[in-house]
Amino acid sequence: MPYLVLLFIAAVFILPFFIVFLFLNFFTAGLTQLGFSVGTGLFLVFLIILGSFIEIPLTKRKAEVIRQRFFGLIERERVSQSLTINLGGAVIPLFIVAFLFLTTPFFPVLSTTMAVTFVSWKFSKVVPGMGVVMPTFIPVITAVITALLLSPESPETVAFIGGVLGVLIGGDLFNLPDVLGQNKGVISIGGAGVFDGIVLVGVISALLAGI
Repeated sequence: MPYLVLLFIAAVFILPFFIVFLFLNFFTAGLTQLGFSVGTGLFLVFLIILGSFIEIPLTKRKAEVIRQRFFGLIERERVSQSLTINLGGAVIPLFIVAFLFLTTPFFPVLSTTMAVTFVSWKFSKVVPGMGVVMPTFIPVITAVITALLLSPESPETVAFIGGVLGVLIGGDLFNLPDVLGQNKGVISIGGAGVFDGIVLVGVISALLAGI
């Protein structure tokens, strides 16, 4: 029994480090598929993680939020809204996109972005108090298949760029009017940081397209 207890205690302490290791390895592997070195990929992951805690203000306004109550009753509430963009969840991925765009074929990127934009808009929905939600695998599959078909020589970068821009446009920007109409307080684009769909779809798409 003492050995089992010690083993359990060791597992409790080691497991978080193991999870962090897998997390860093997963994201770094996705970025190295884009042509970055392991060191640069790890540095970008840390930048995204640190940037997840930084919100850049865009606008602030007084707005009327519509809330549905019981029996279909509608309540209107005047609130103060702040629209921000997350440094780690949106700005840094866009900088990576801009860097990769210089050496990536335009037509495959445009087509992949349009395809991911459409499915992101089609399968996303606005949940009051949460923001935009959608199944991550749908834009990922769309980005990977489109990139492999249109750019078999460099599907990783095309899938990453199309995934990031498509989710940003179709998921966040197209739904922004509804988000502003149903949520109050701070509304963040890419606010989930490293776990935001903008980041996840881009990295997973690049990883799968490069397999």
